[in-house]
Amino acid sequence: MTDNIAAGSPAPDDPSPADGYVADPAVRAEWDSRYAERQQLWSGRPNGALVAEVAGLTPGRVLDVGCGEGADAVWLARGGWDVTAIEVSGVALERAAGHARDAGLAVHWVHAALTEAVLPPASFDLVSAQYPALLRTQDAAAERALLAAVAPGGALLLVHHAGMDTQQAHDSGFDPADYVWPSMVADLLDDDWEVEVDEQRPRVAPDGGAGAHHTDDVVLRVRRLR
Repeated sequence: MTDNIAAGSPAPDDPSPADGYVADPAVRAEWDSRYAERQQLWSGRPNGALVAEVAGLTPGRVLDVGCGEGADAVWLARGGWDVTAIEVSGVALERAAGHARDAGLAVHWVHAALTEAVLPPASFDLVSAQYPALLRTQDAAAERALLAAVAPGGALLLVHHAGMDTQQAHDSGFDPADYVWPSMVADLLDDDWEVEVDEQRPRVAPDGGAGAHHTDDVVLRVRRLR
């Protein structure tokens, strides 16, 4: 983990490829390869649904799940949020840390899969997962990890591409059945949670970057009552 959060001593240092990443090395290698193919994979601008849903919120502690090259994390930090950003790709994290450093902003970087990271439970005022590639398991580990990170009174914002969950497996090897979708998180909610937004809407997509062809979002925002 790039900032040793798992060891209980977070520090906003730049991530290093020789860090303590302990999750599935194949997952890391897959995403490192994808990022390494291009100098910039994403647009470099914050996700539109995040910008819309955060408007009016009082900045606090936020967990950015699958932070990629850091556009959301940097935008949140610039807005006064105390940002912890987690990502499996060391290549992406190095880019993200560079963007934050260039902007003069501090972010706590965590090099890990969400389900492997030891994060302070129930401590984030906002957990943001924008189009995350979270692997589905029988015990719903990723879904439960998202919910477990939210502090009482805080919110989980989960955004994904509409319609992908019902697609058939692709020849490329991508199978939507392998991944977590917003409806799966919604299915786990109990009386401790209030659904504030659960809808499909046109995507506010920045120009350029992978995924720009997707036109609609599924937006789930839920608040933890206690």
